Amino acid sequence: MSASAFAFYRGTAALMADDLAAAPSTGIRVASCGDAHVANFGFYASPQRTLMFDLNDFDEAAWASWEWDLKRLVTSIVVAGQATGRDEKVTADAARAAVVRYARALAAGDASTPLIRFSHHFTAAGGLTGIDKASRRVLRTAIADAEKRTGDHAVRKMTTVGPDRRLLFVEQPPTMTHVSDEIAASVDESLARYTATTRADVQLVLSQYALSDVVRRVVGVGSVGTRCYVAVFVDGDGAALVMQVKEAGRSVLEEYGRCPLPPEIVAFVDEYGEGGRVVALQRILQGASDPFLGHFRGTDRDYYVRQFRDMKGGIDAETLEDAPFRLYAQACATVLARAHGQSPHAAQVVGYLGAGRAAAEAIVEWAYGYAALSRADYGAFLDAIAQRQRS
Repeated sequence: MSASAFAFYRGTAALMADDLAAAPSTGIRVASCGDAHVANFGFYASPQRTLMFDLNDFDEAAWASWEWDLKRLVTSIVVAGQATGRDEKVTADAARAAVVRYARALAAGDASTPLIRFSHHFTAAGGLTGIDKASRRVLRTAIADAEKRTGDHAVRKMTTVGPDRRLLFVEQPPTMTHVSDEIAASVDESLARYTATTRADVQLVLSQYALSDVVRRVVGVGSVGTRCYVAVFVDGDGAALVMQVKEAGRSVLEEYGRCPLPPEIVAFVDEYGEGGRVVALQRILQGASDPFLGHFRGTDRDYYVRQFRDMKGGIDAETLEDAPFRLYAQACATVLARAHGQSPHAAQVVGYLGAGRAAAEAIVEWAYGYAALSRADYGAFLDAIAQRQRS
């Protein structure tokens, strides 16, 4: 989080949720991502192996006022634009365009049926048409990178065949280390409970694989400190399947944003845990999700499970030229509108926003103010690190 102002912003979803809870709110609640900054949109493979573009982080997903996600997205556009010294007019224009695009995309979804909204999704290749050369170049590069990040590539890069012919991970301390036999056995036993939360066809596929090795892996900015394991399975012919097991805690929207969950969701979490919440919200908010998604409850923690590096990739907004930066901001806003549009109260948001121009001015002004606050927090954060290093 000390790497840059944007990295710090990415890791402070809890701070922002607490700040939003203390501010005025529309009170129109929708299923929300909870951490919808520009780095939490990206590519992944659909069940049909088509490369999708969508939200890709749901650890904080819960129910909240629609503008919370939008404010987090627009502020991230401002922070990312300022972090690279981009012309302020370009950054402000990209932020305003994102709000207007969100309003229009939400209105377009509201004009269709719930079934059409449910079926709507965004493919990476679809974004190549009708855009400028610079944006097309960025998108093609990102697509090519994502298509290389497959489970097979992870096996070639991260594993080796041991003396007993068993497929083993190659340790990379301190970010990837083997676990004790006791933890490995616990993971193996827990994955049987995970399998029960997947579809019947996925259960049949998984029944043809056996666990070969498990490692603990350090995870990214907002998840540092939580437990994460990577497990490799092999079938009878030695073909490998790599899965990620990730700890799920309470959503910051609930814990710090003080957003009450609907009663039926409270009952669901009581029965299936926070991992169940993450999986359920991911399936609601994404146009198409990893068919291997599932969850289980551990002895003292909840977890969710997904494929590891299944053509997952993204676009670094901080490195984009001005035209692609503006386009990417609008693409993220469109995806967010599709996600929010699944909720029954989305029509109220459409009526509230209208054409979106007045809302854009208000939200962008707010985002600039919050970006300044976040930079001040970042400065205090760096000072605290420096002081601790001196003592």
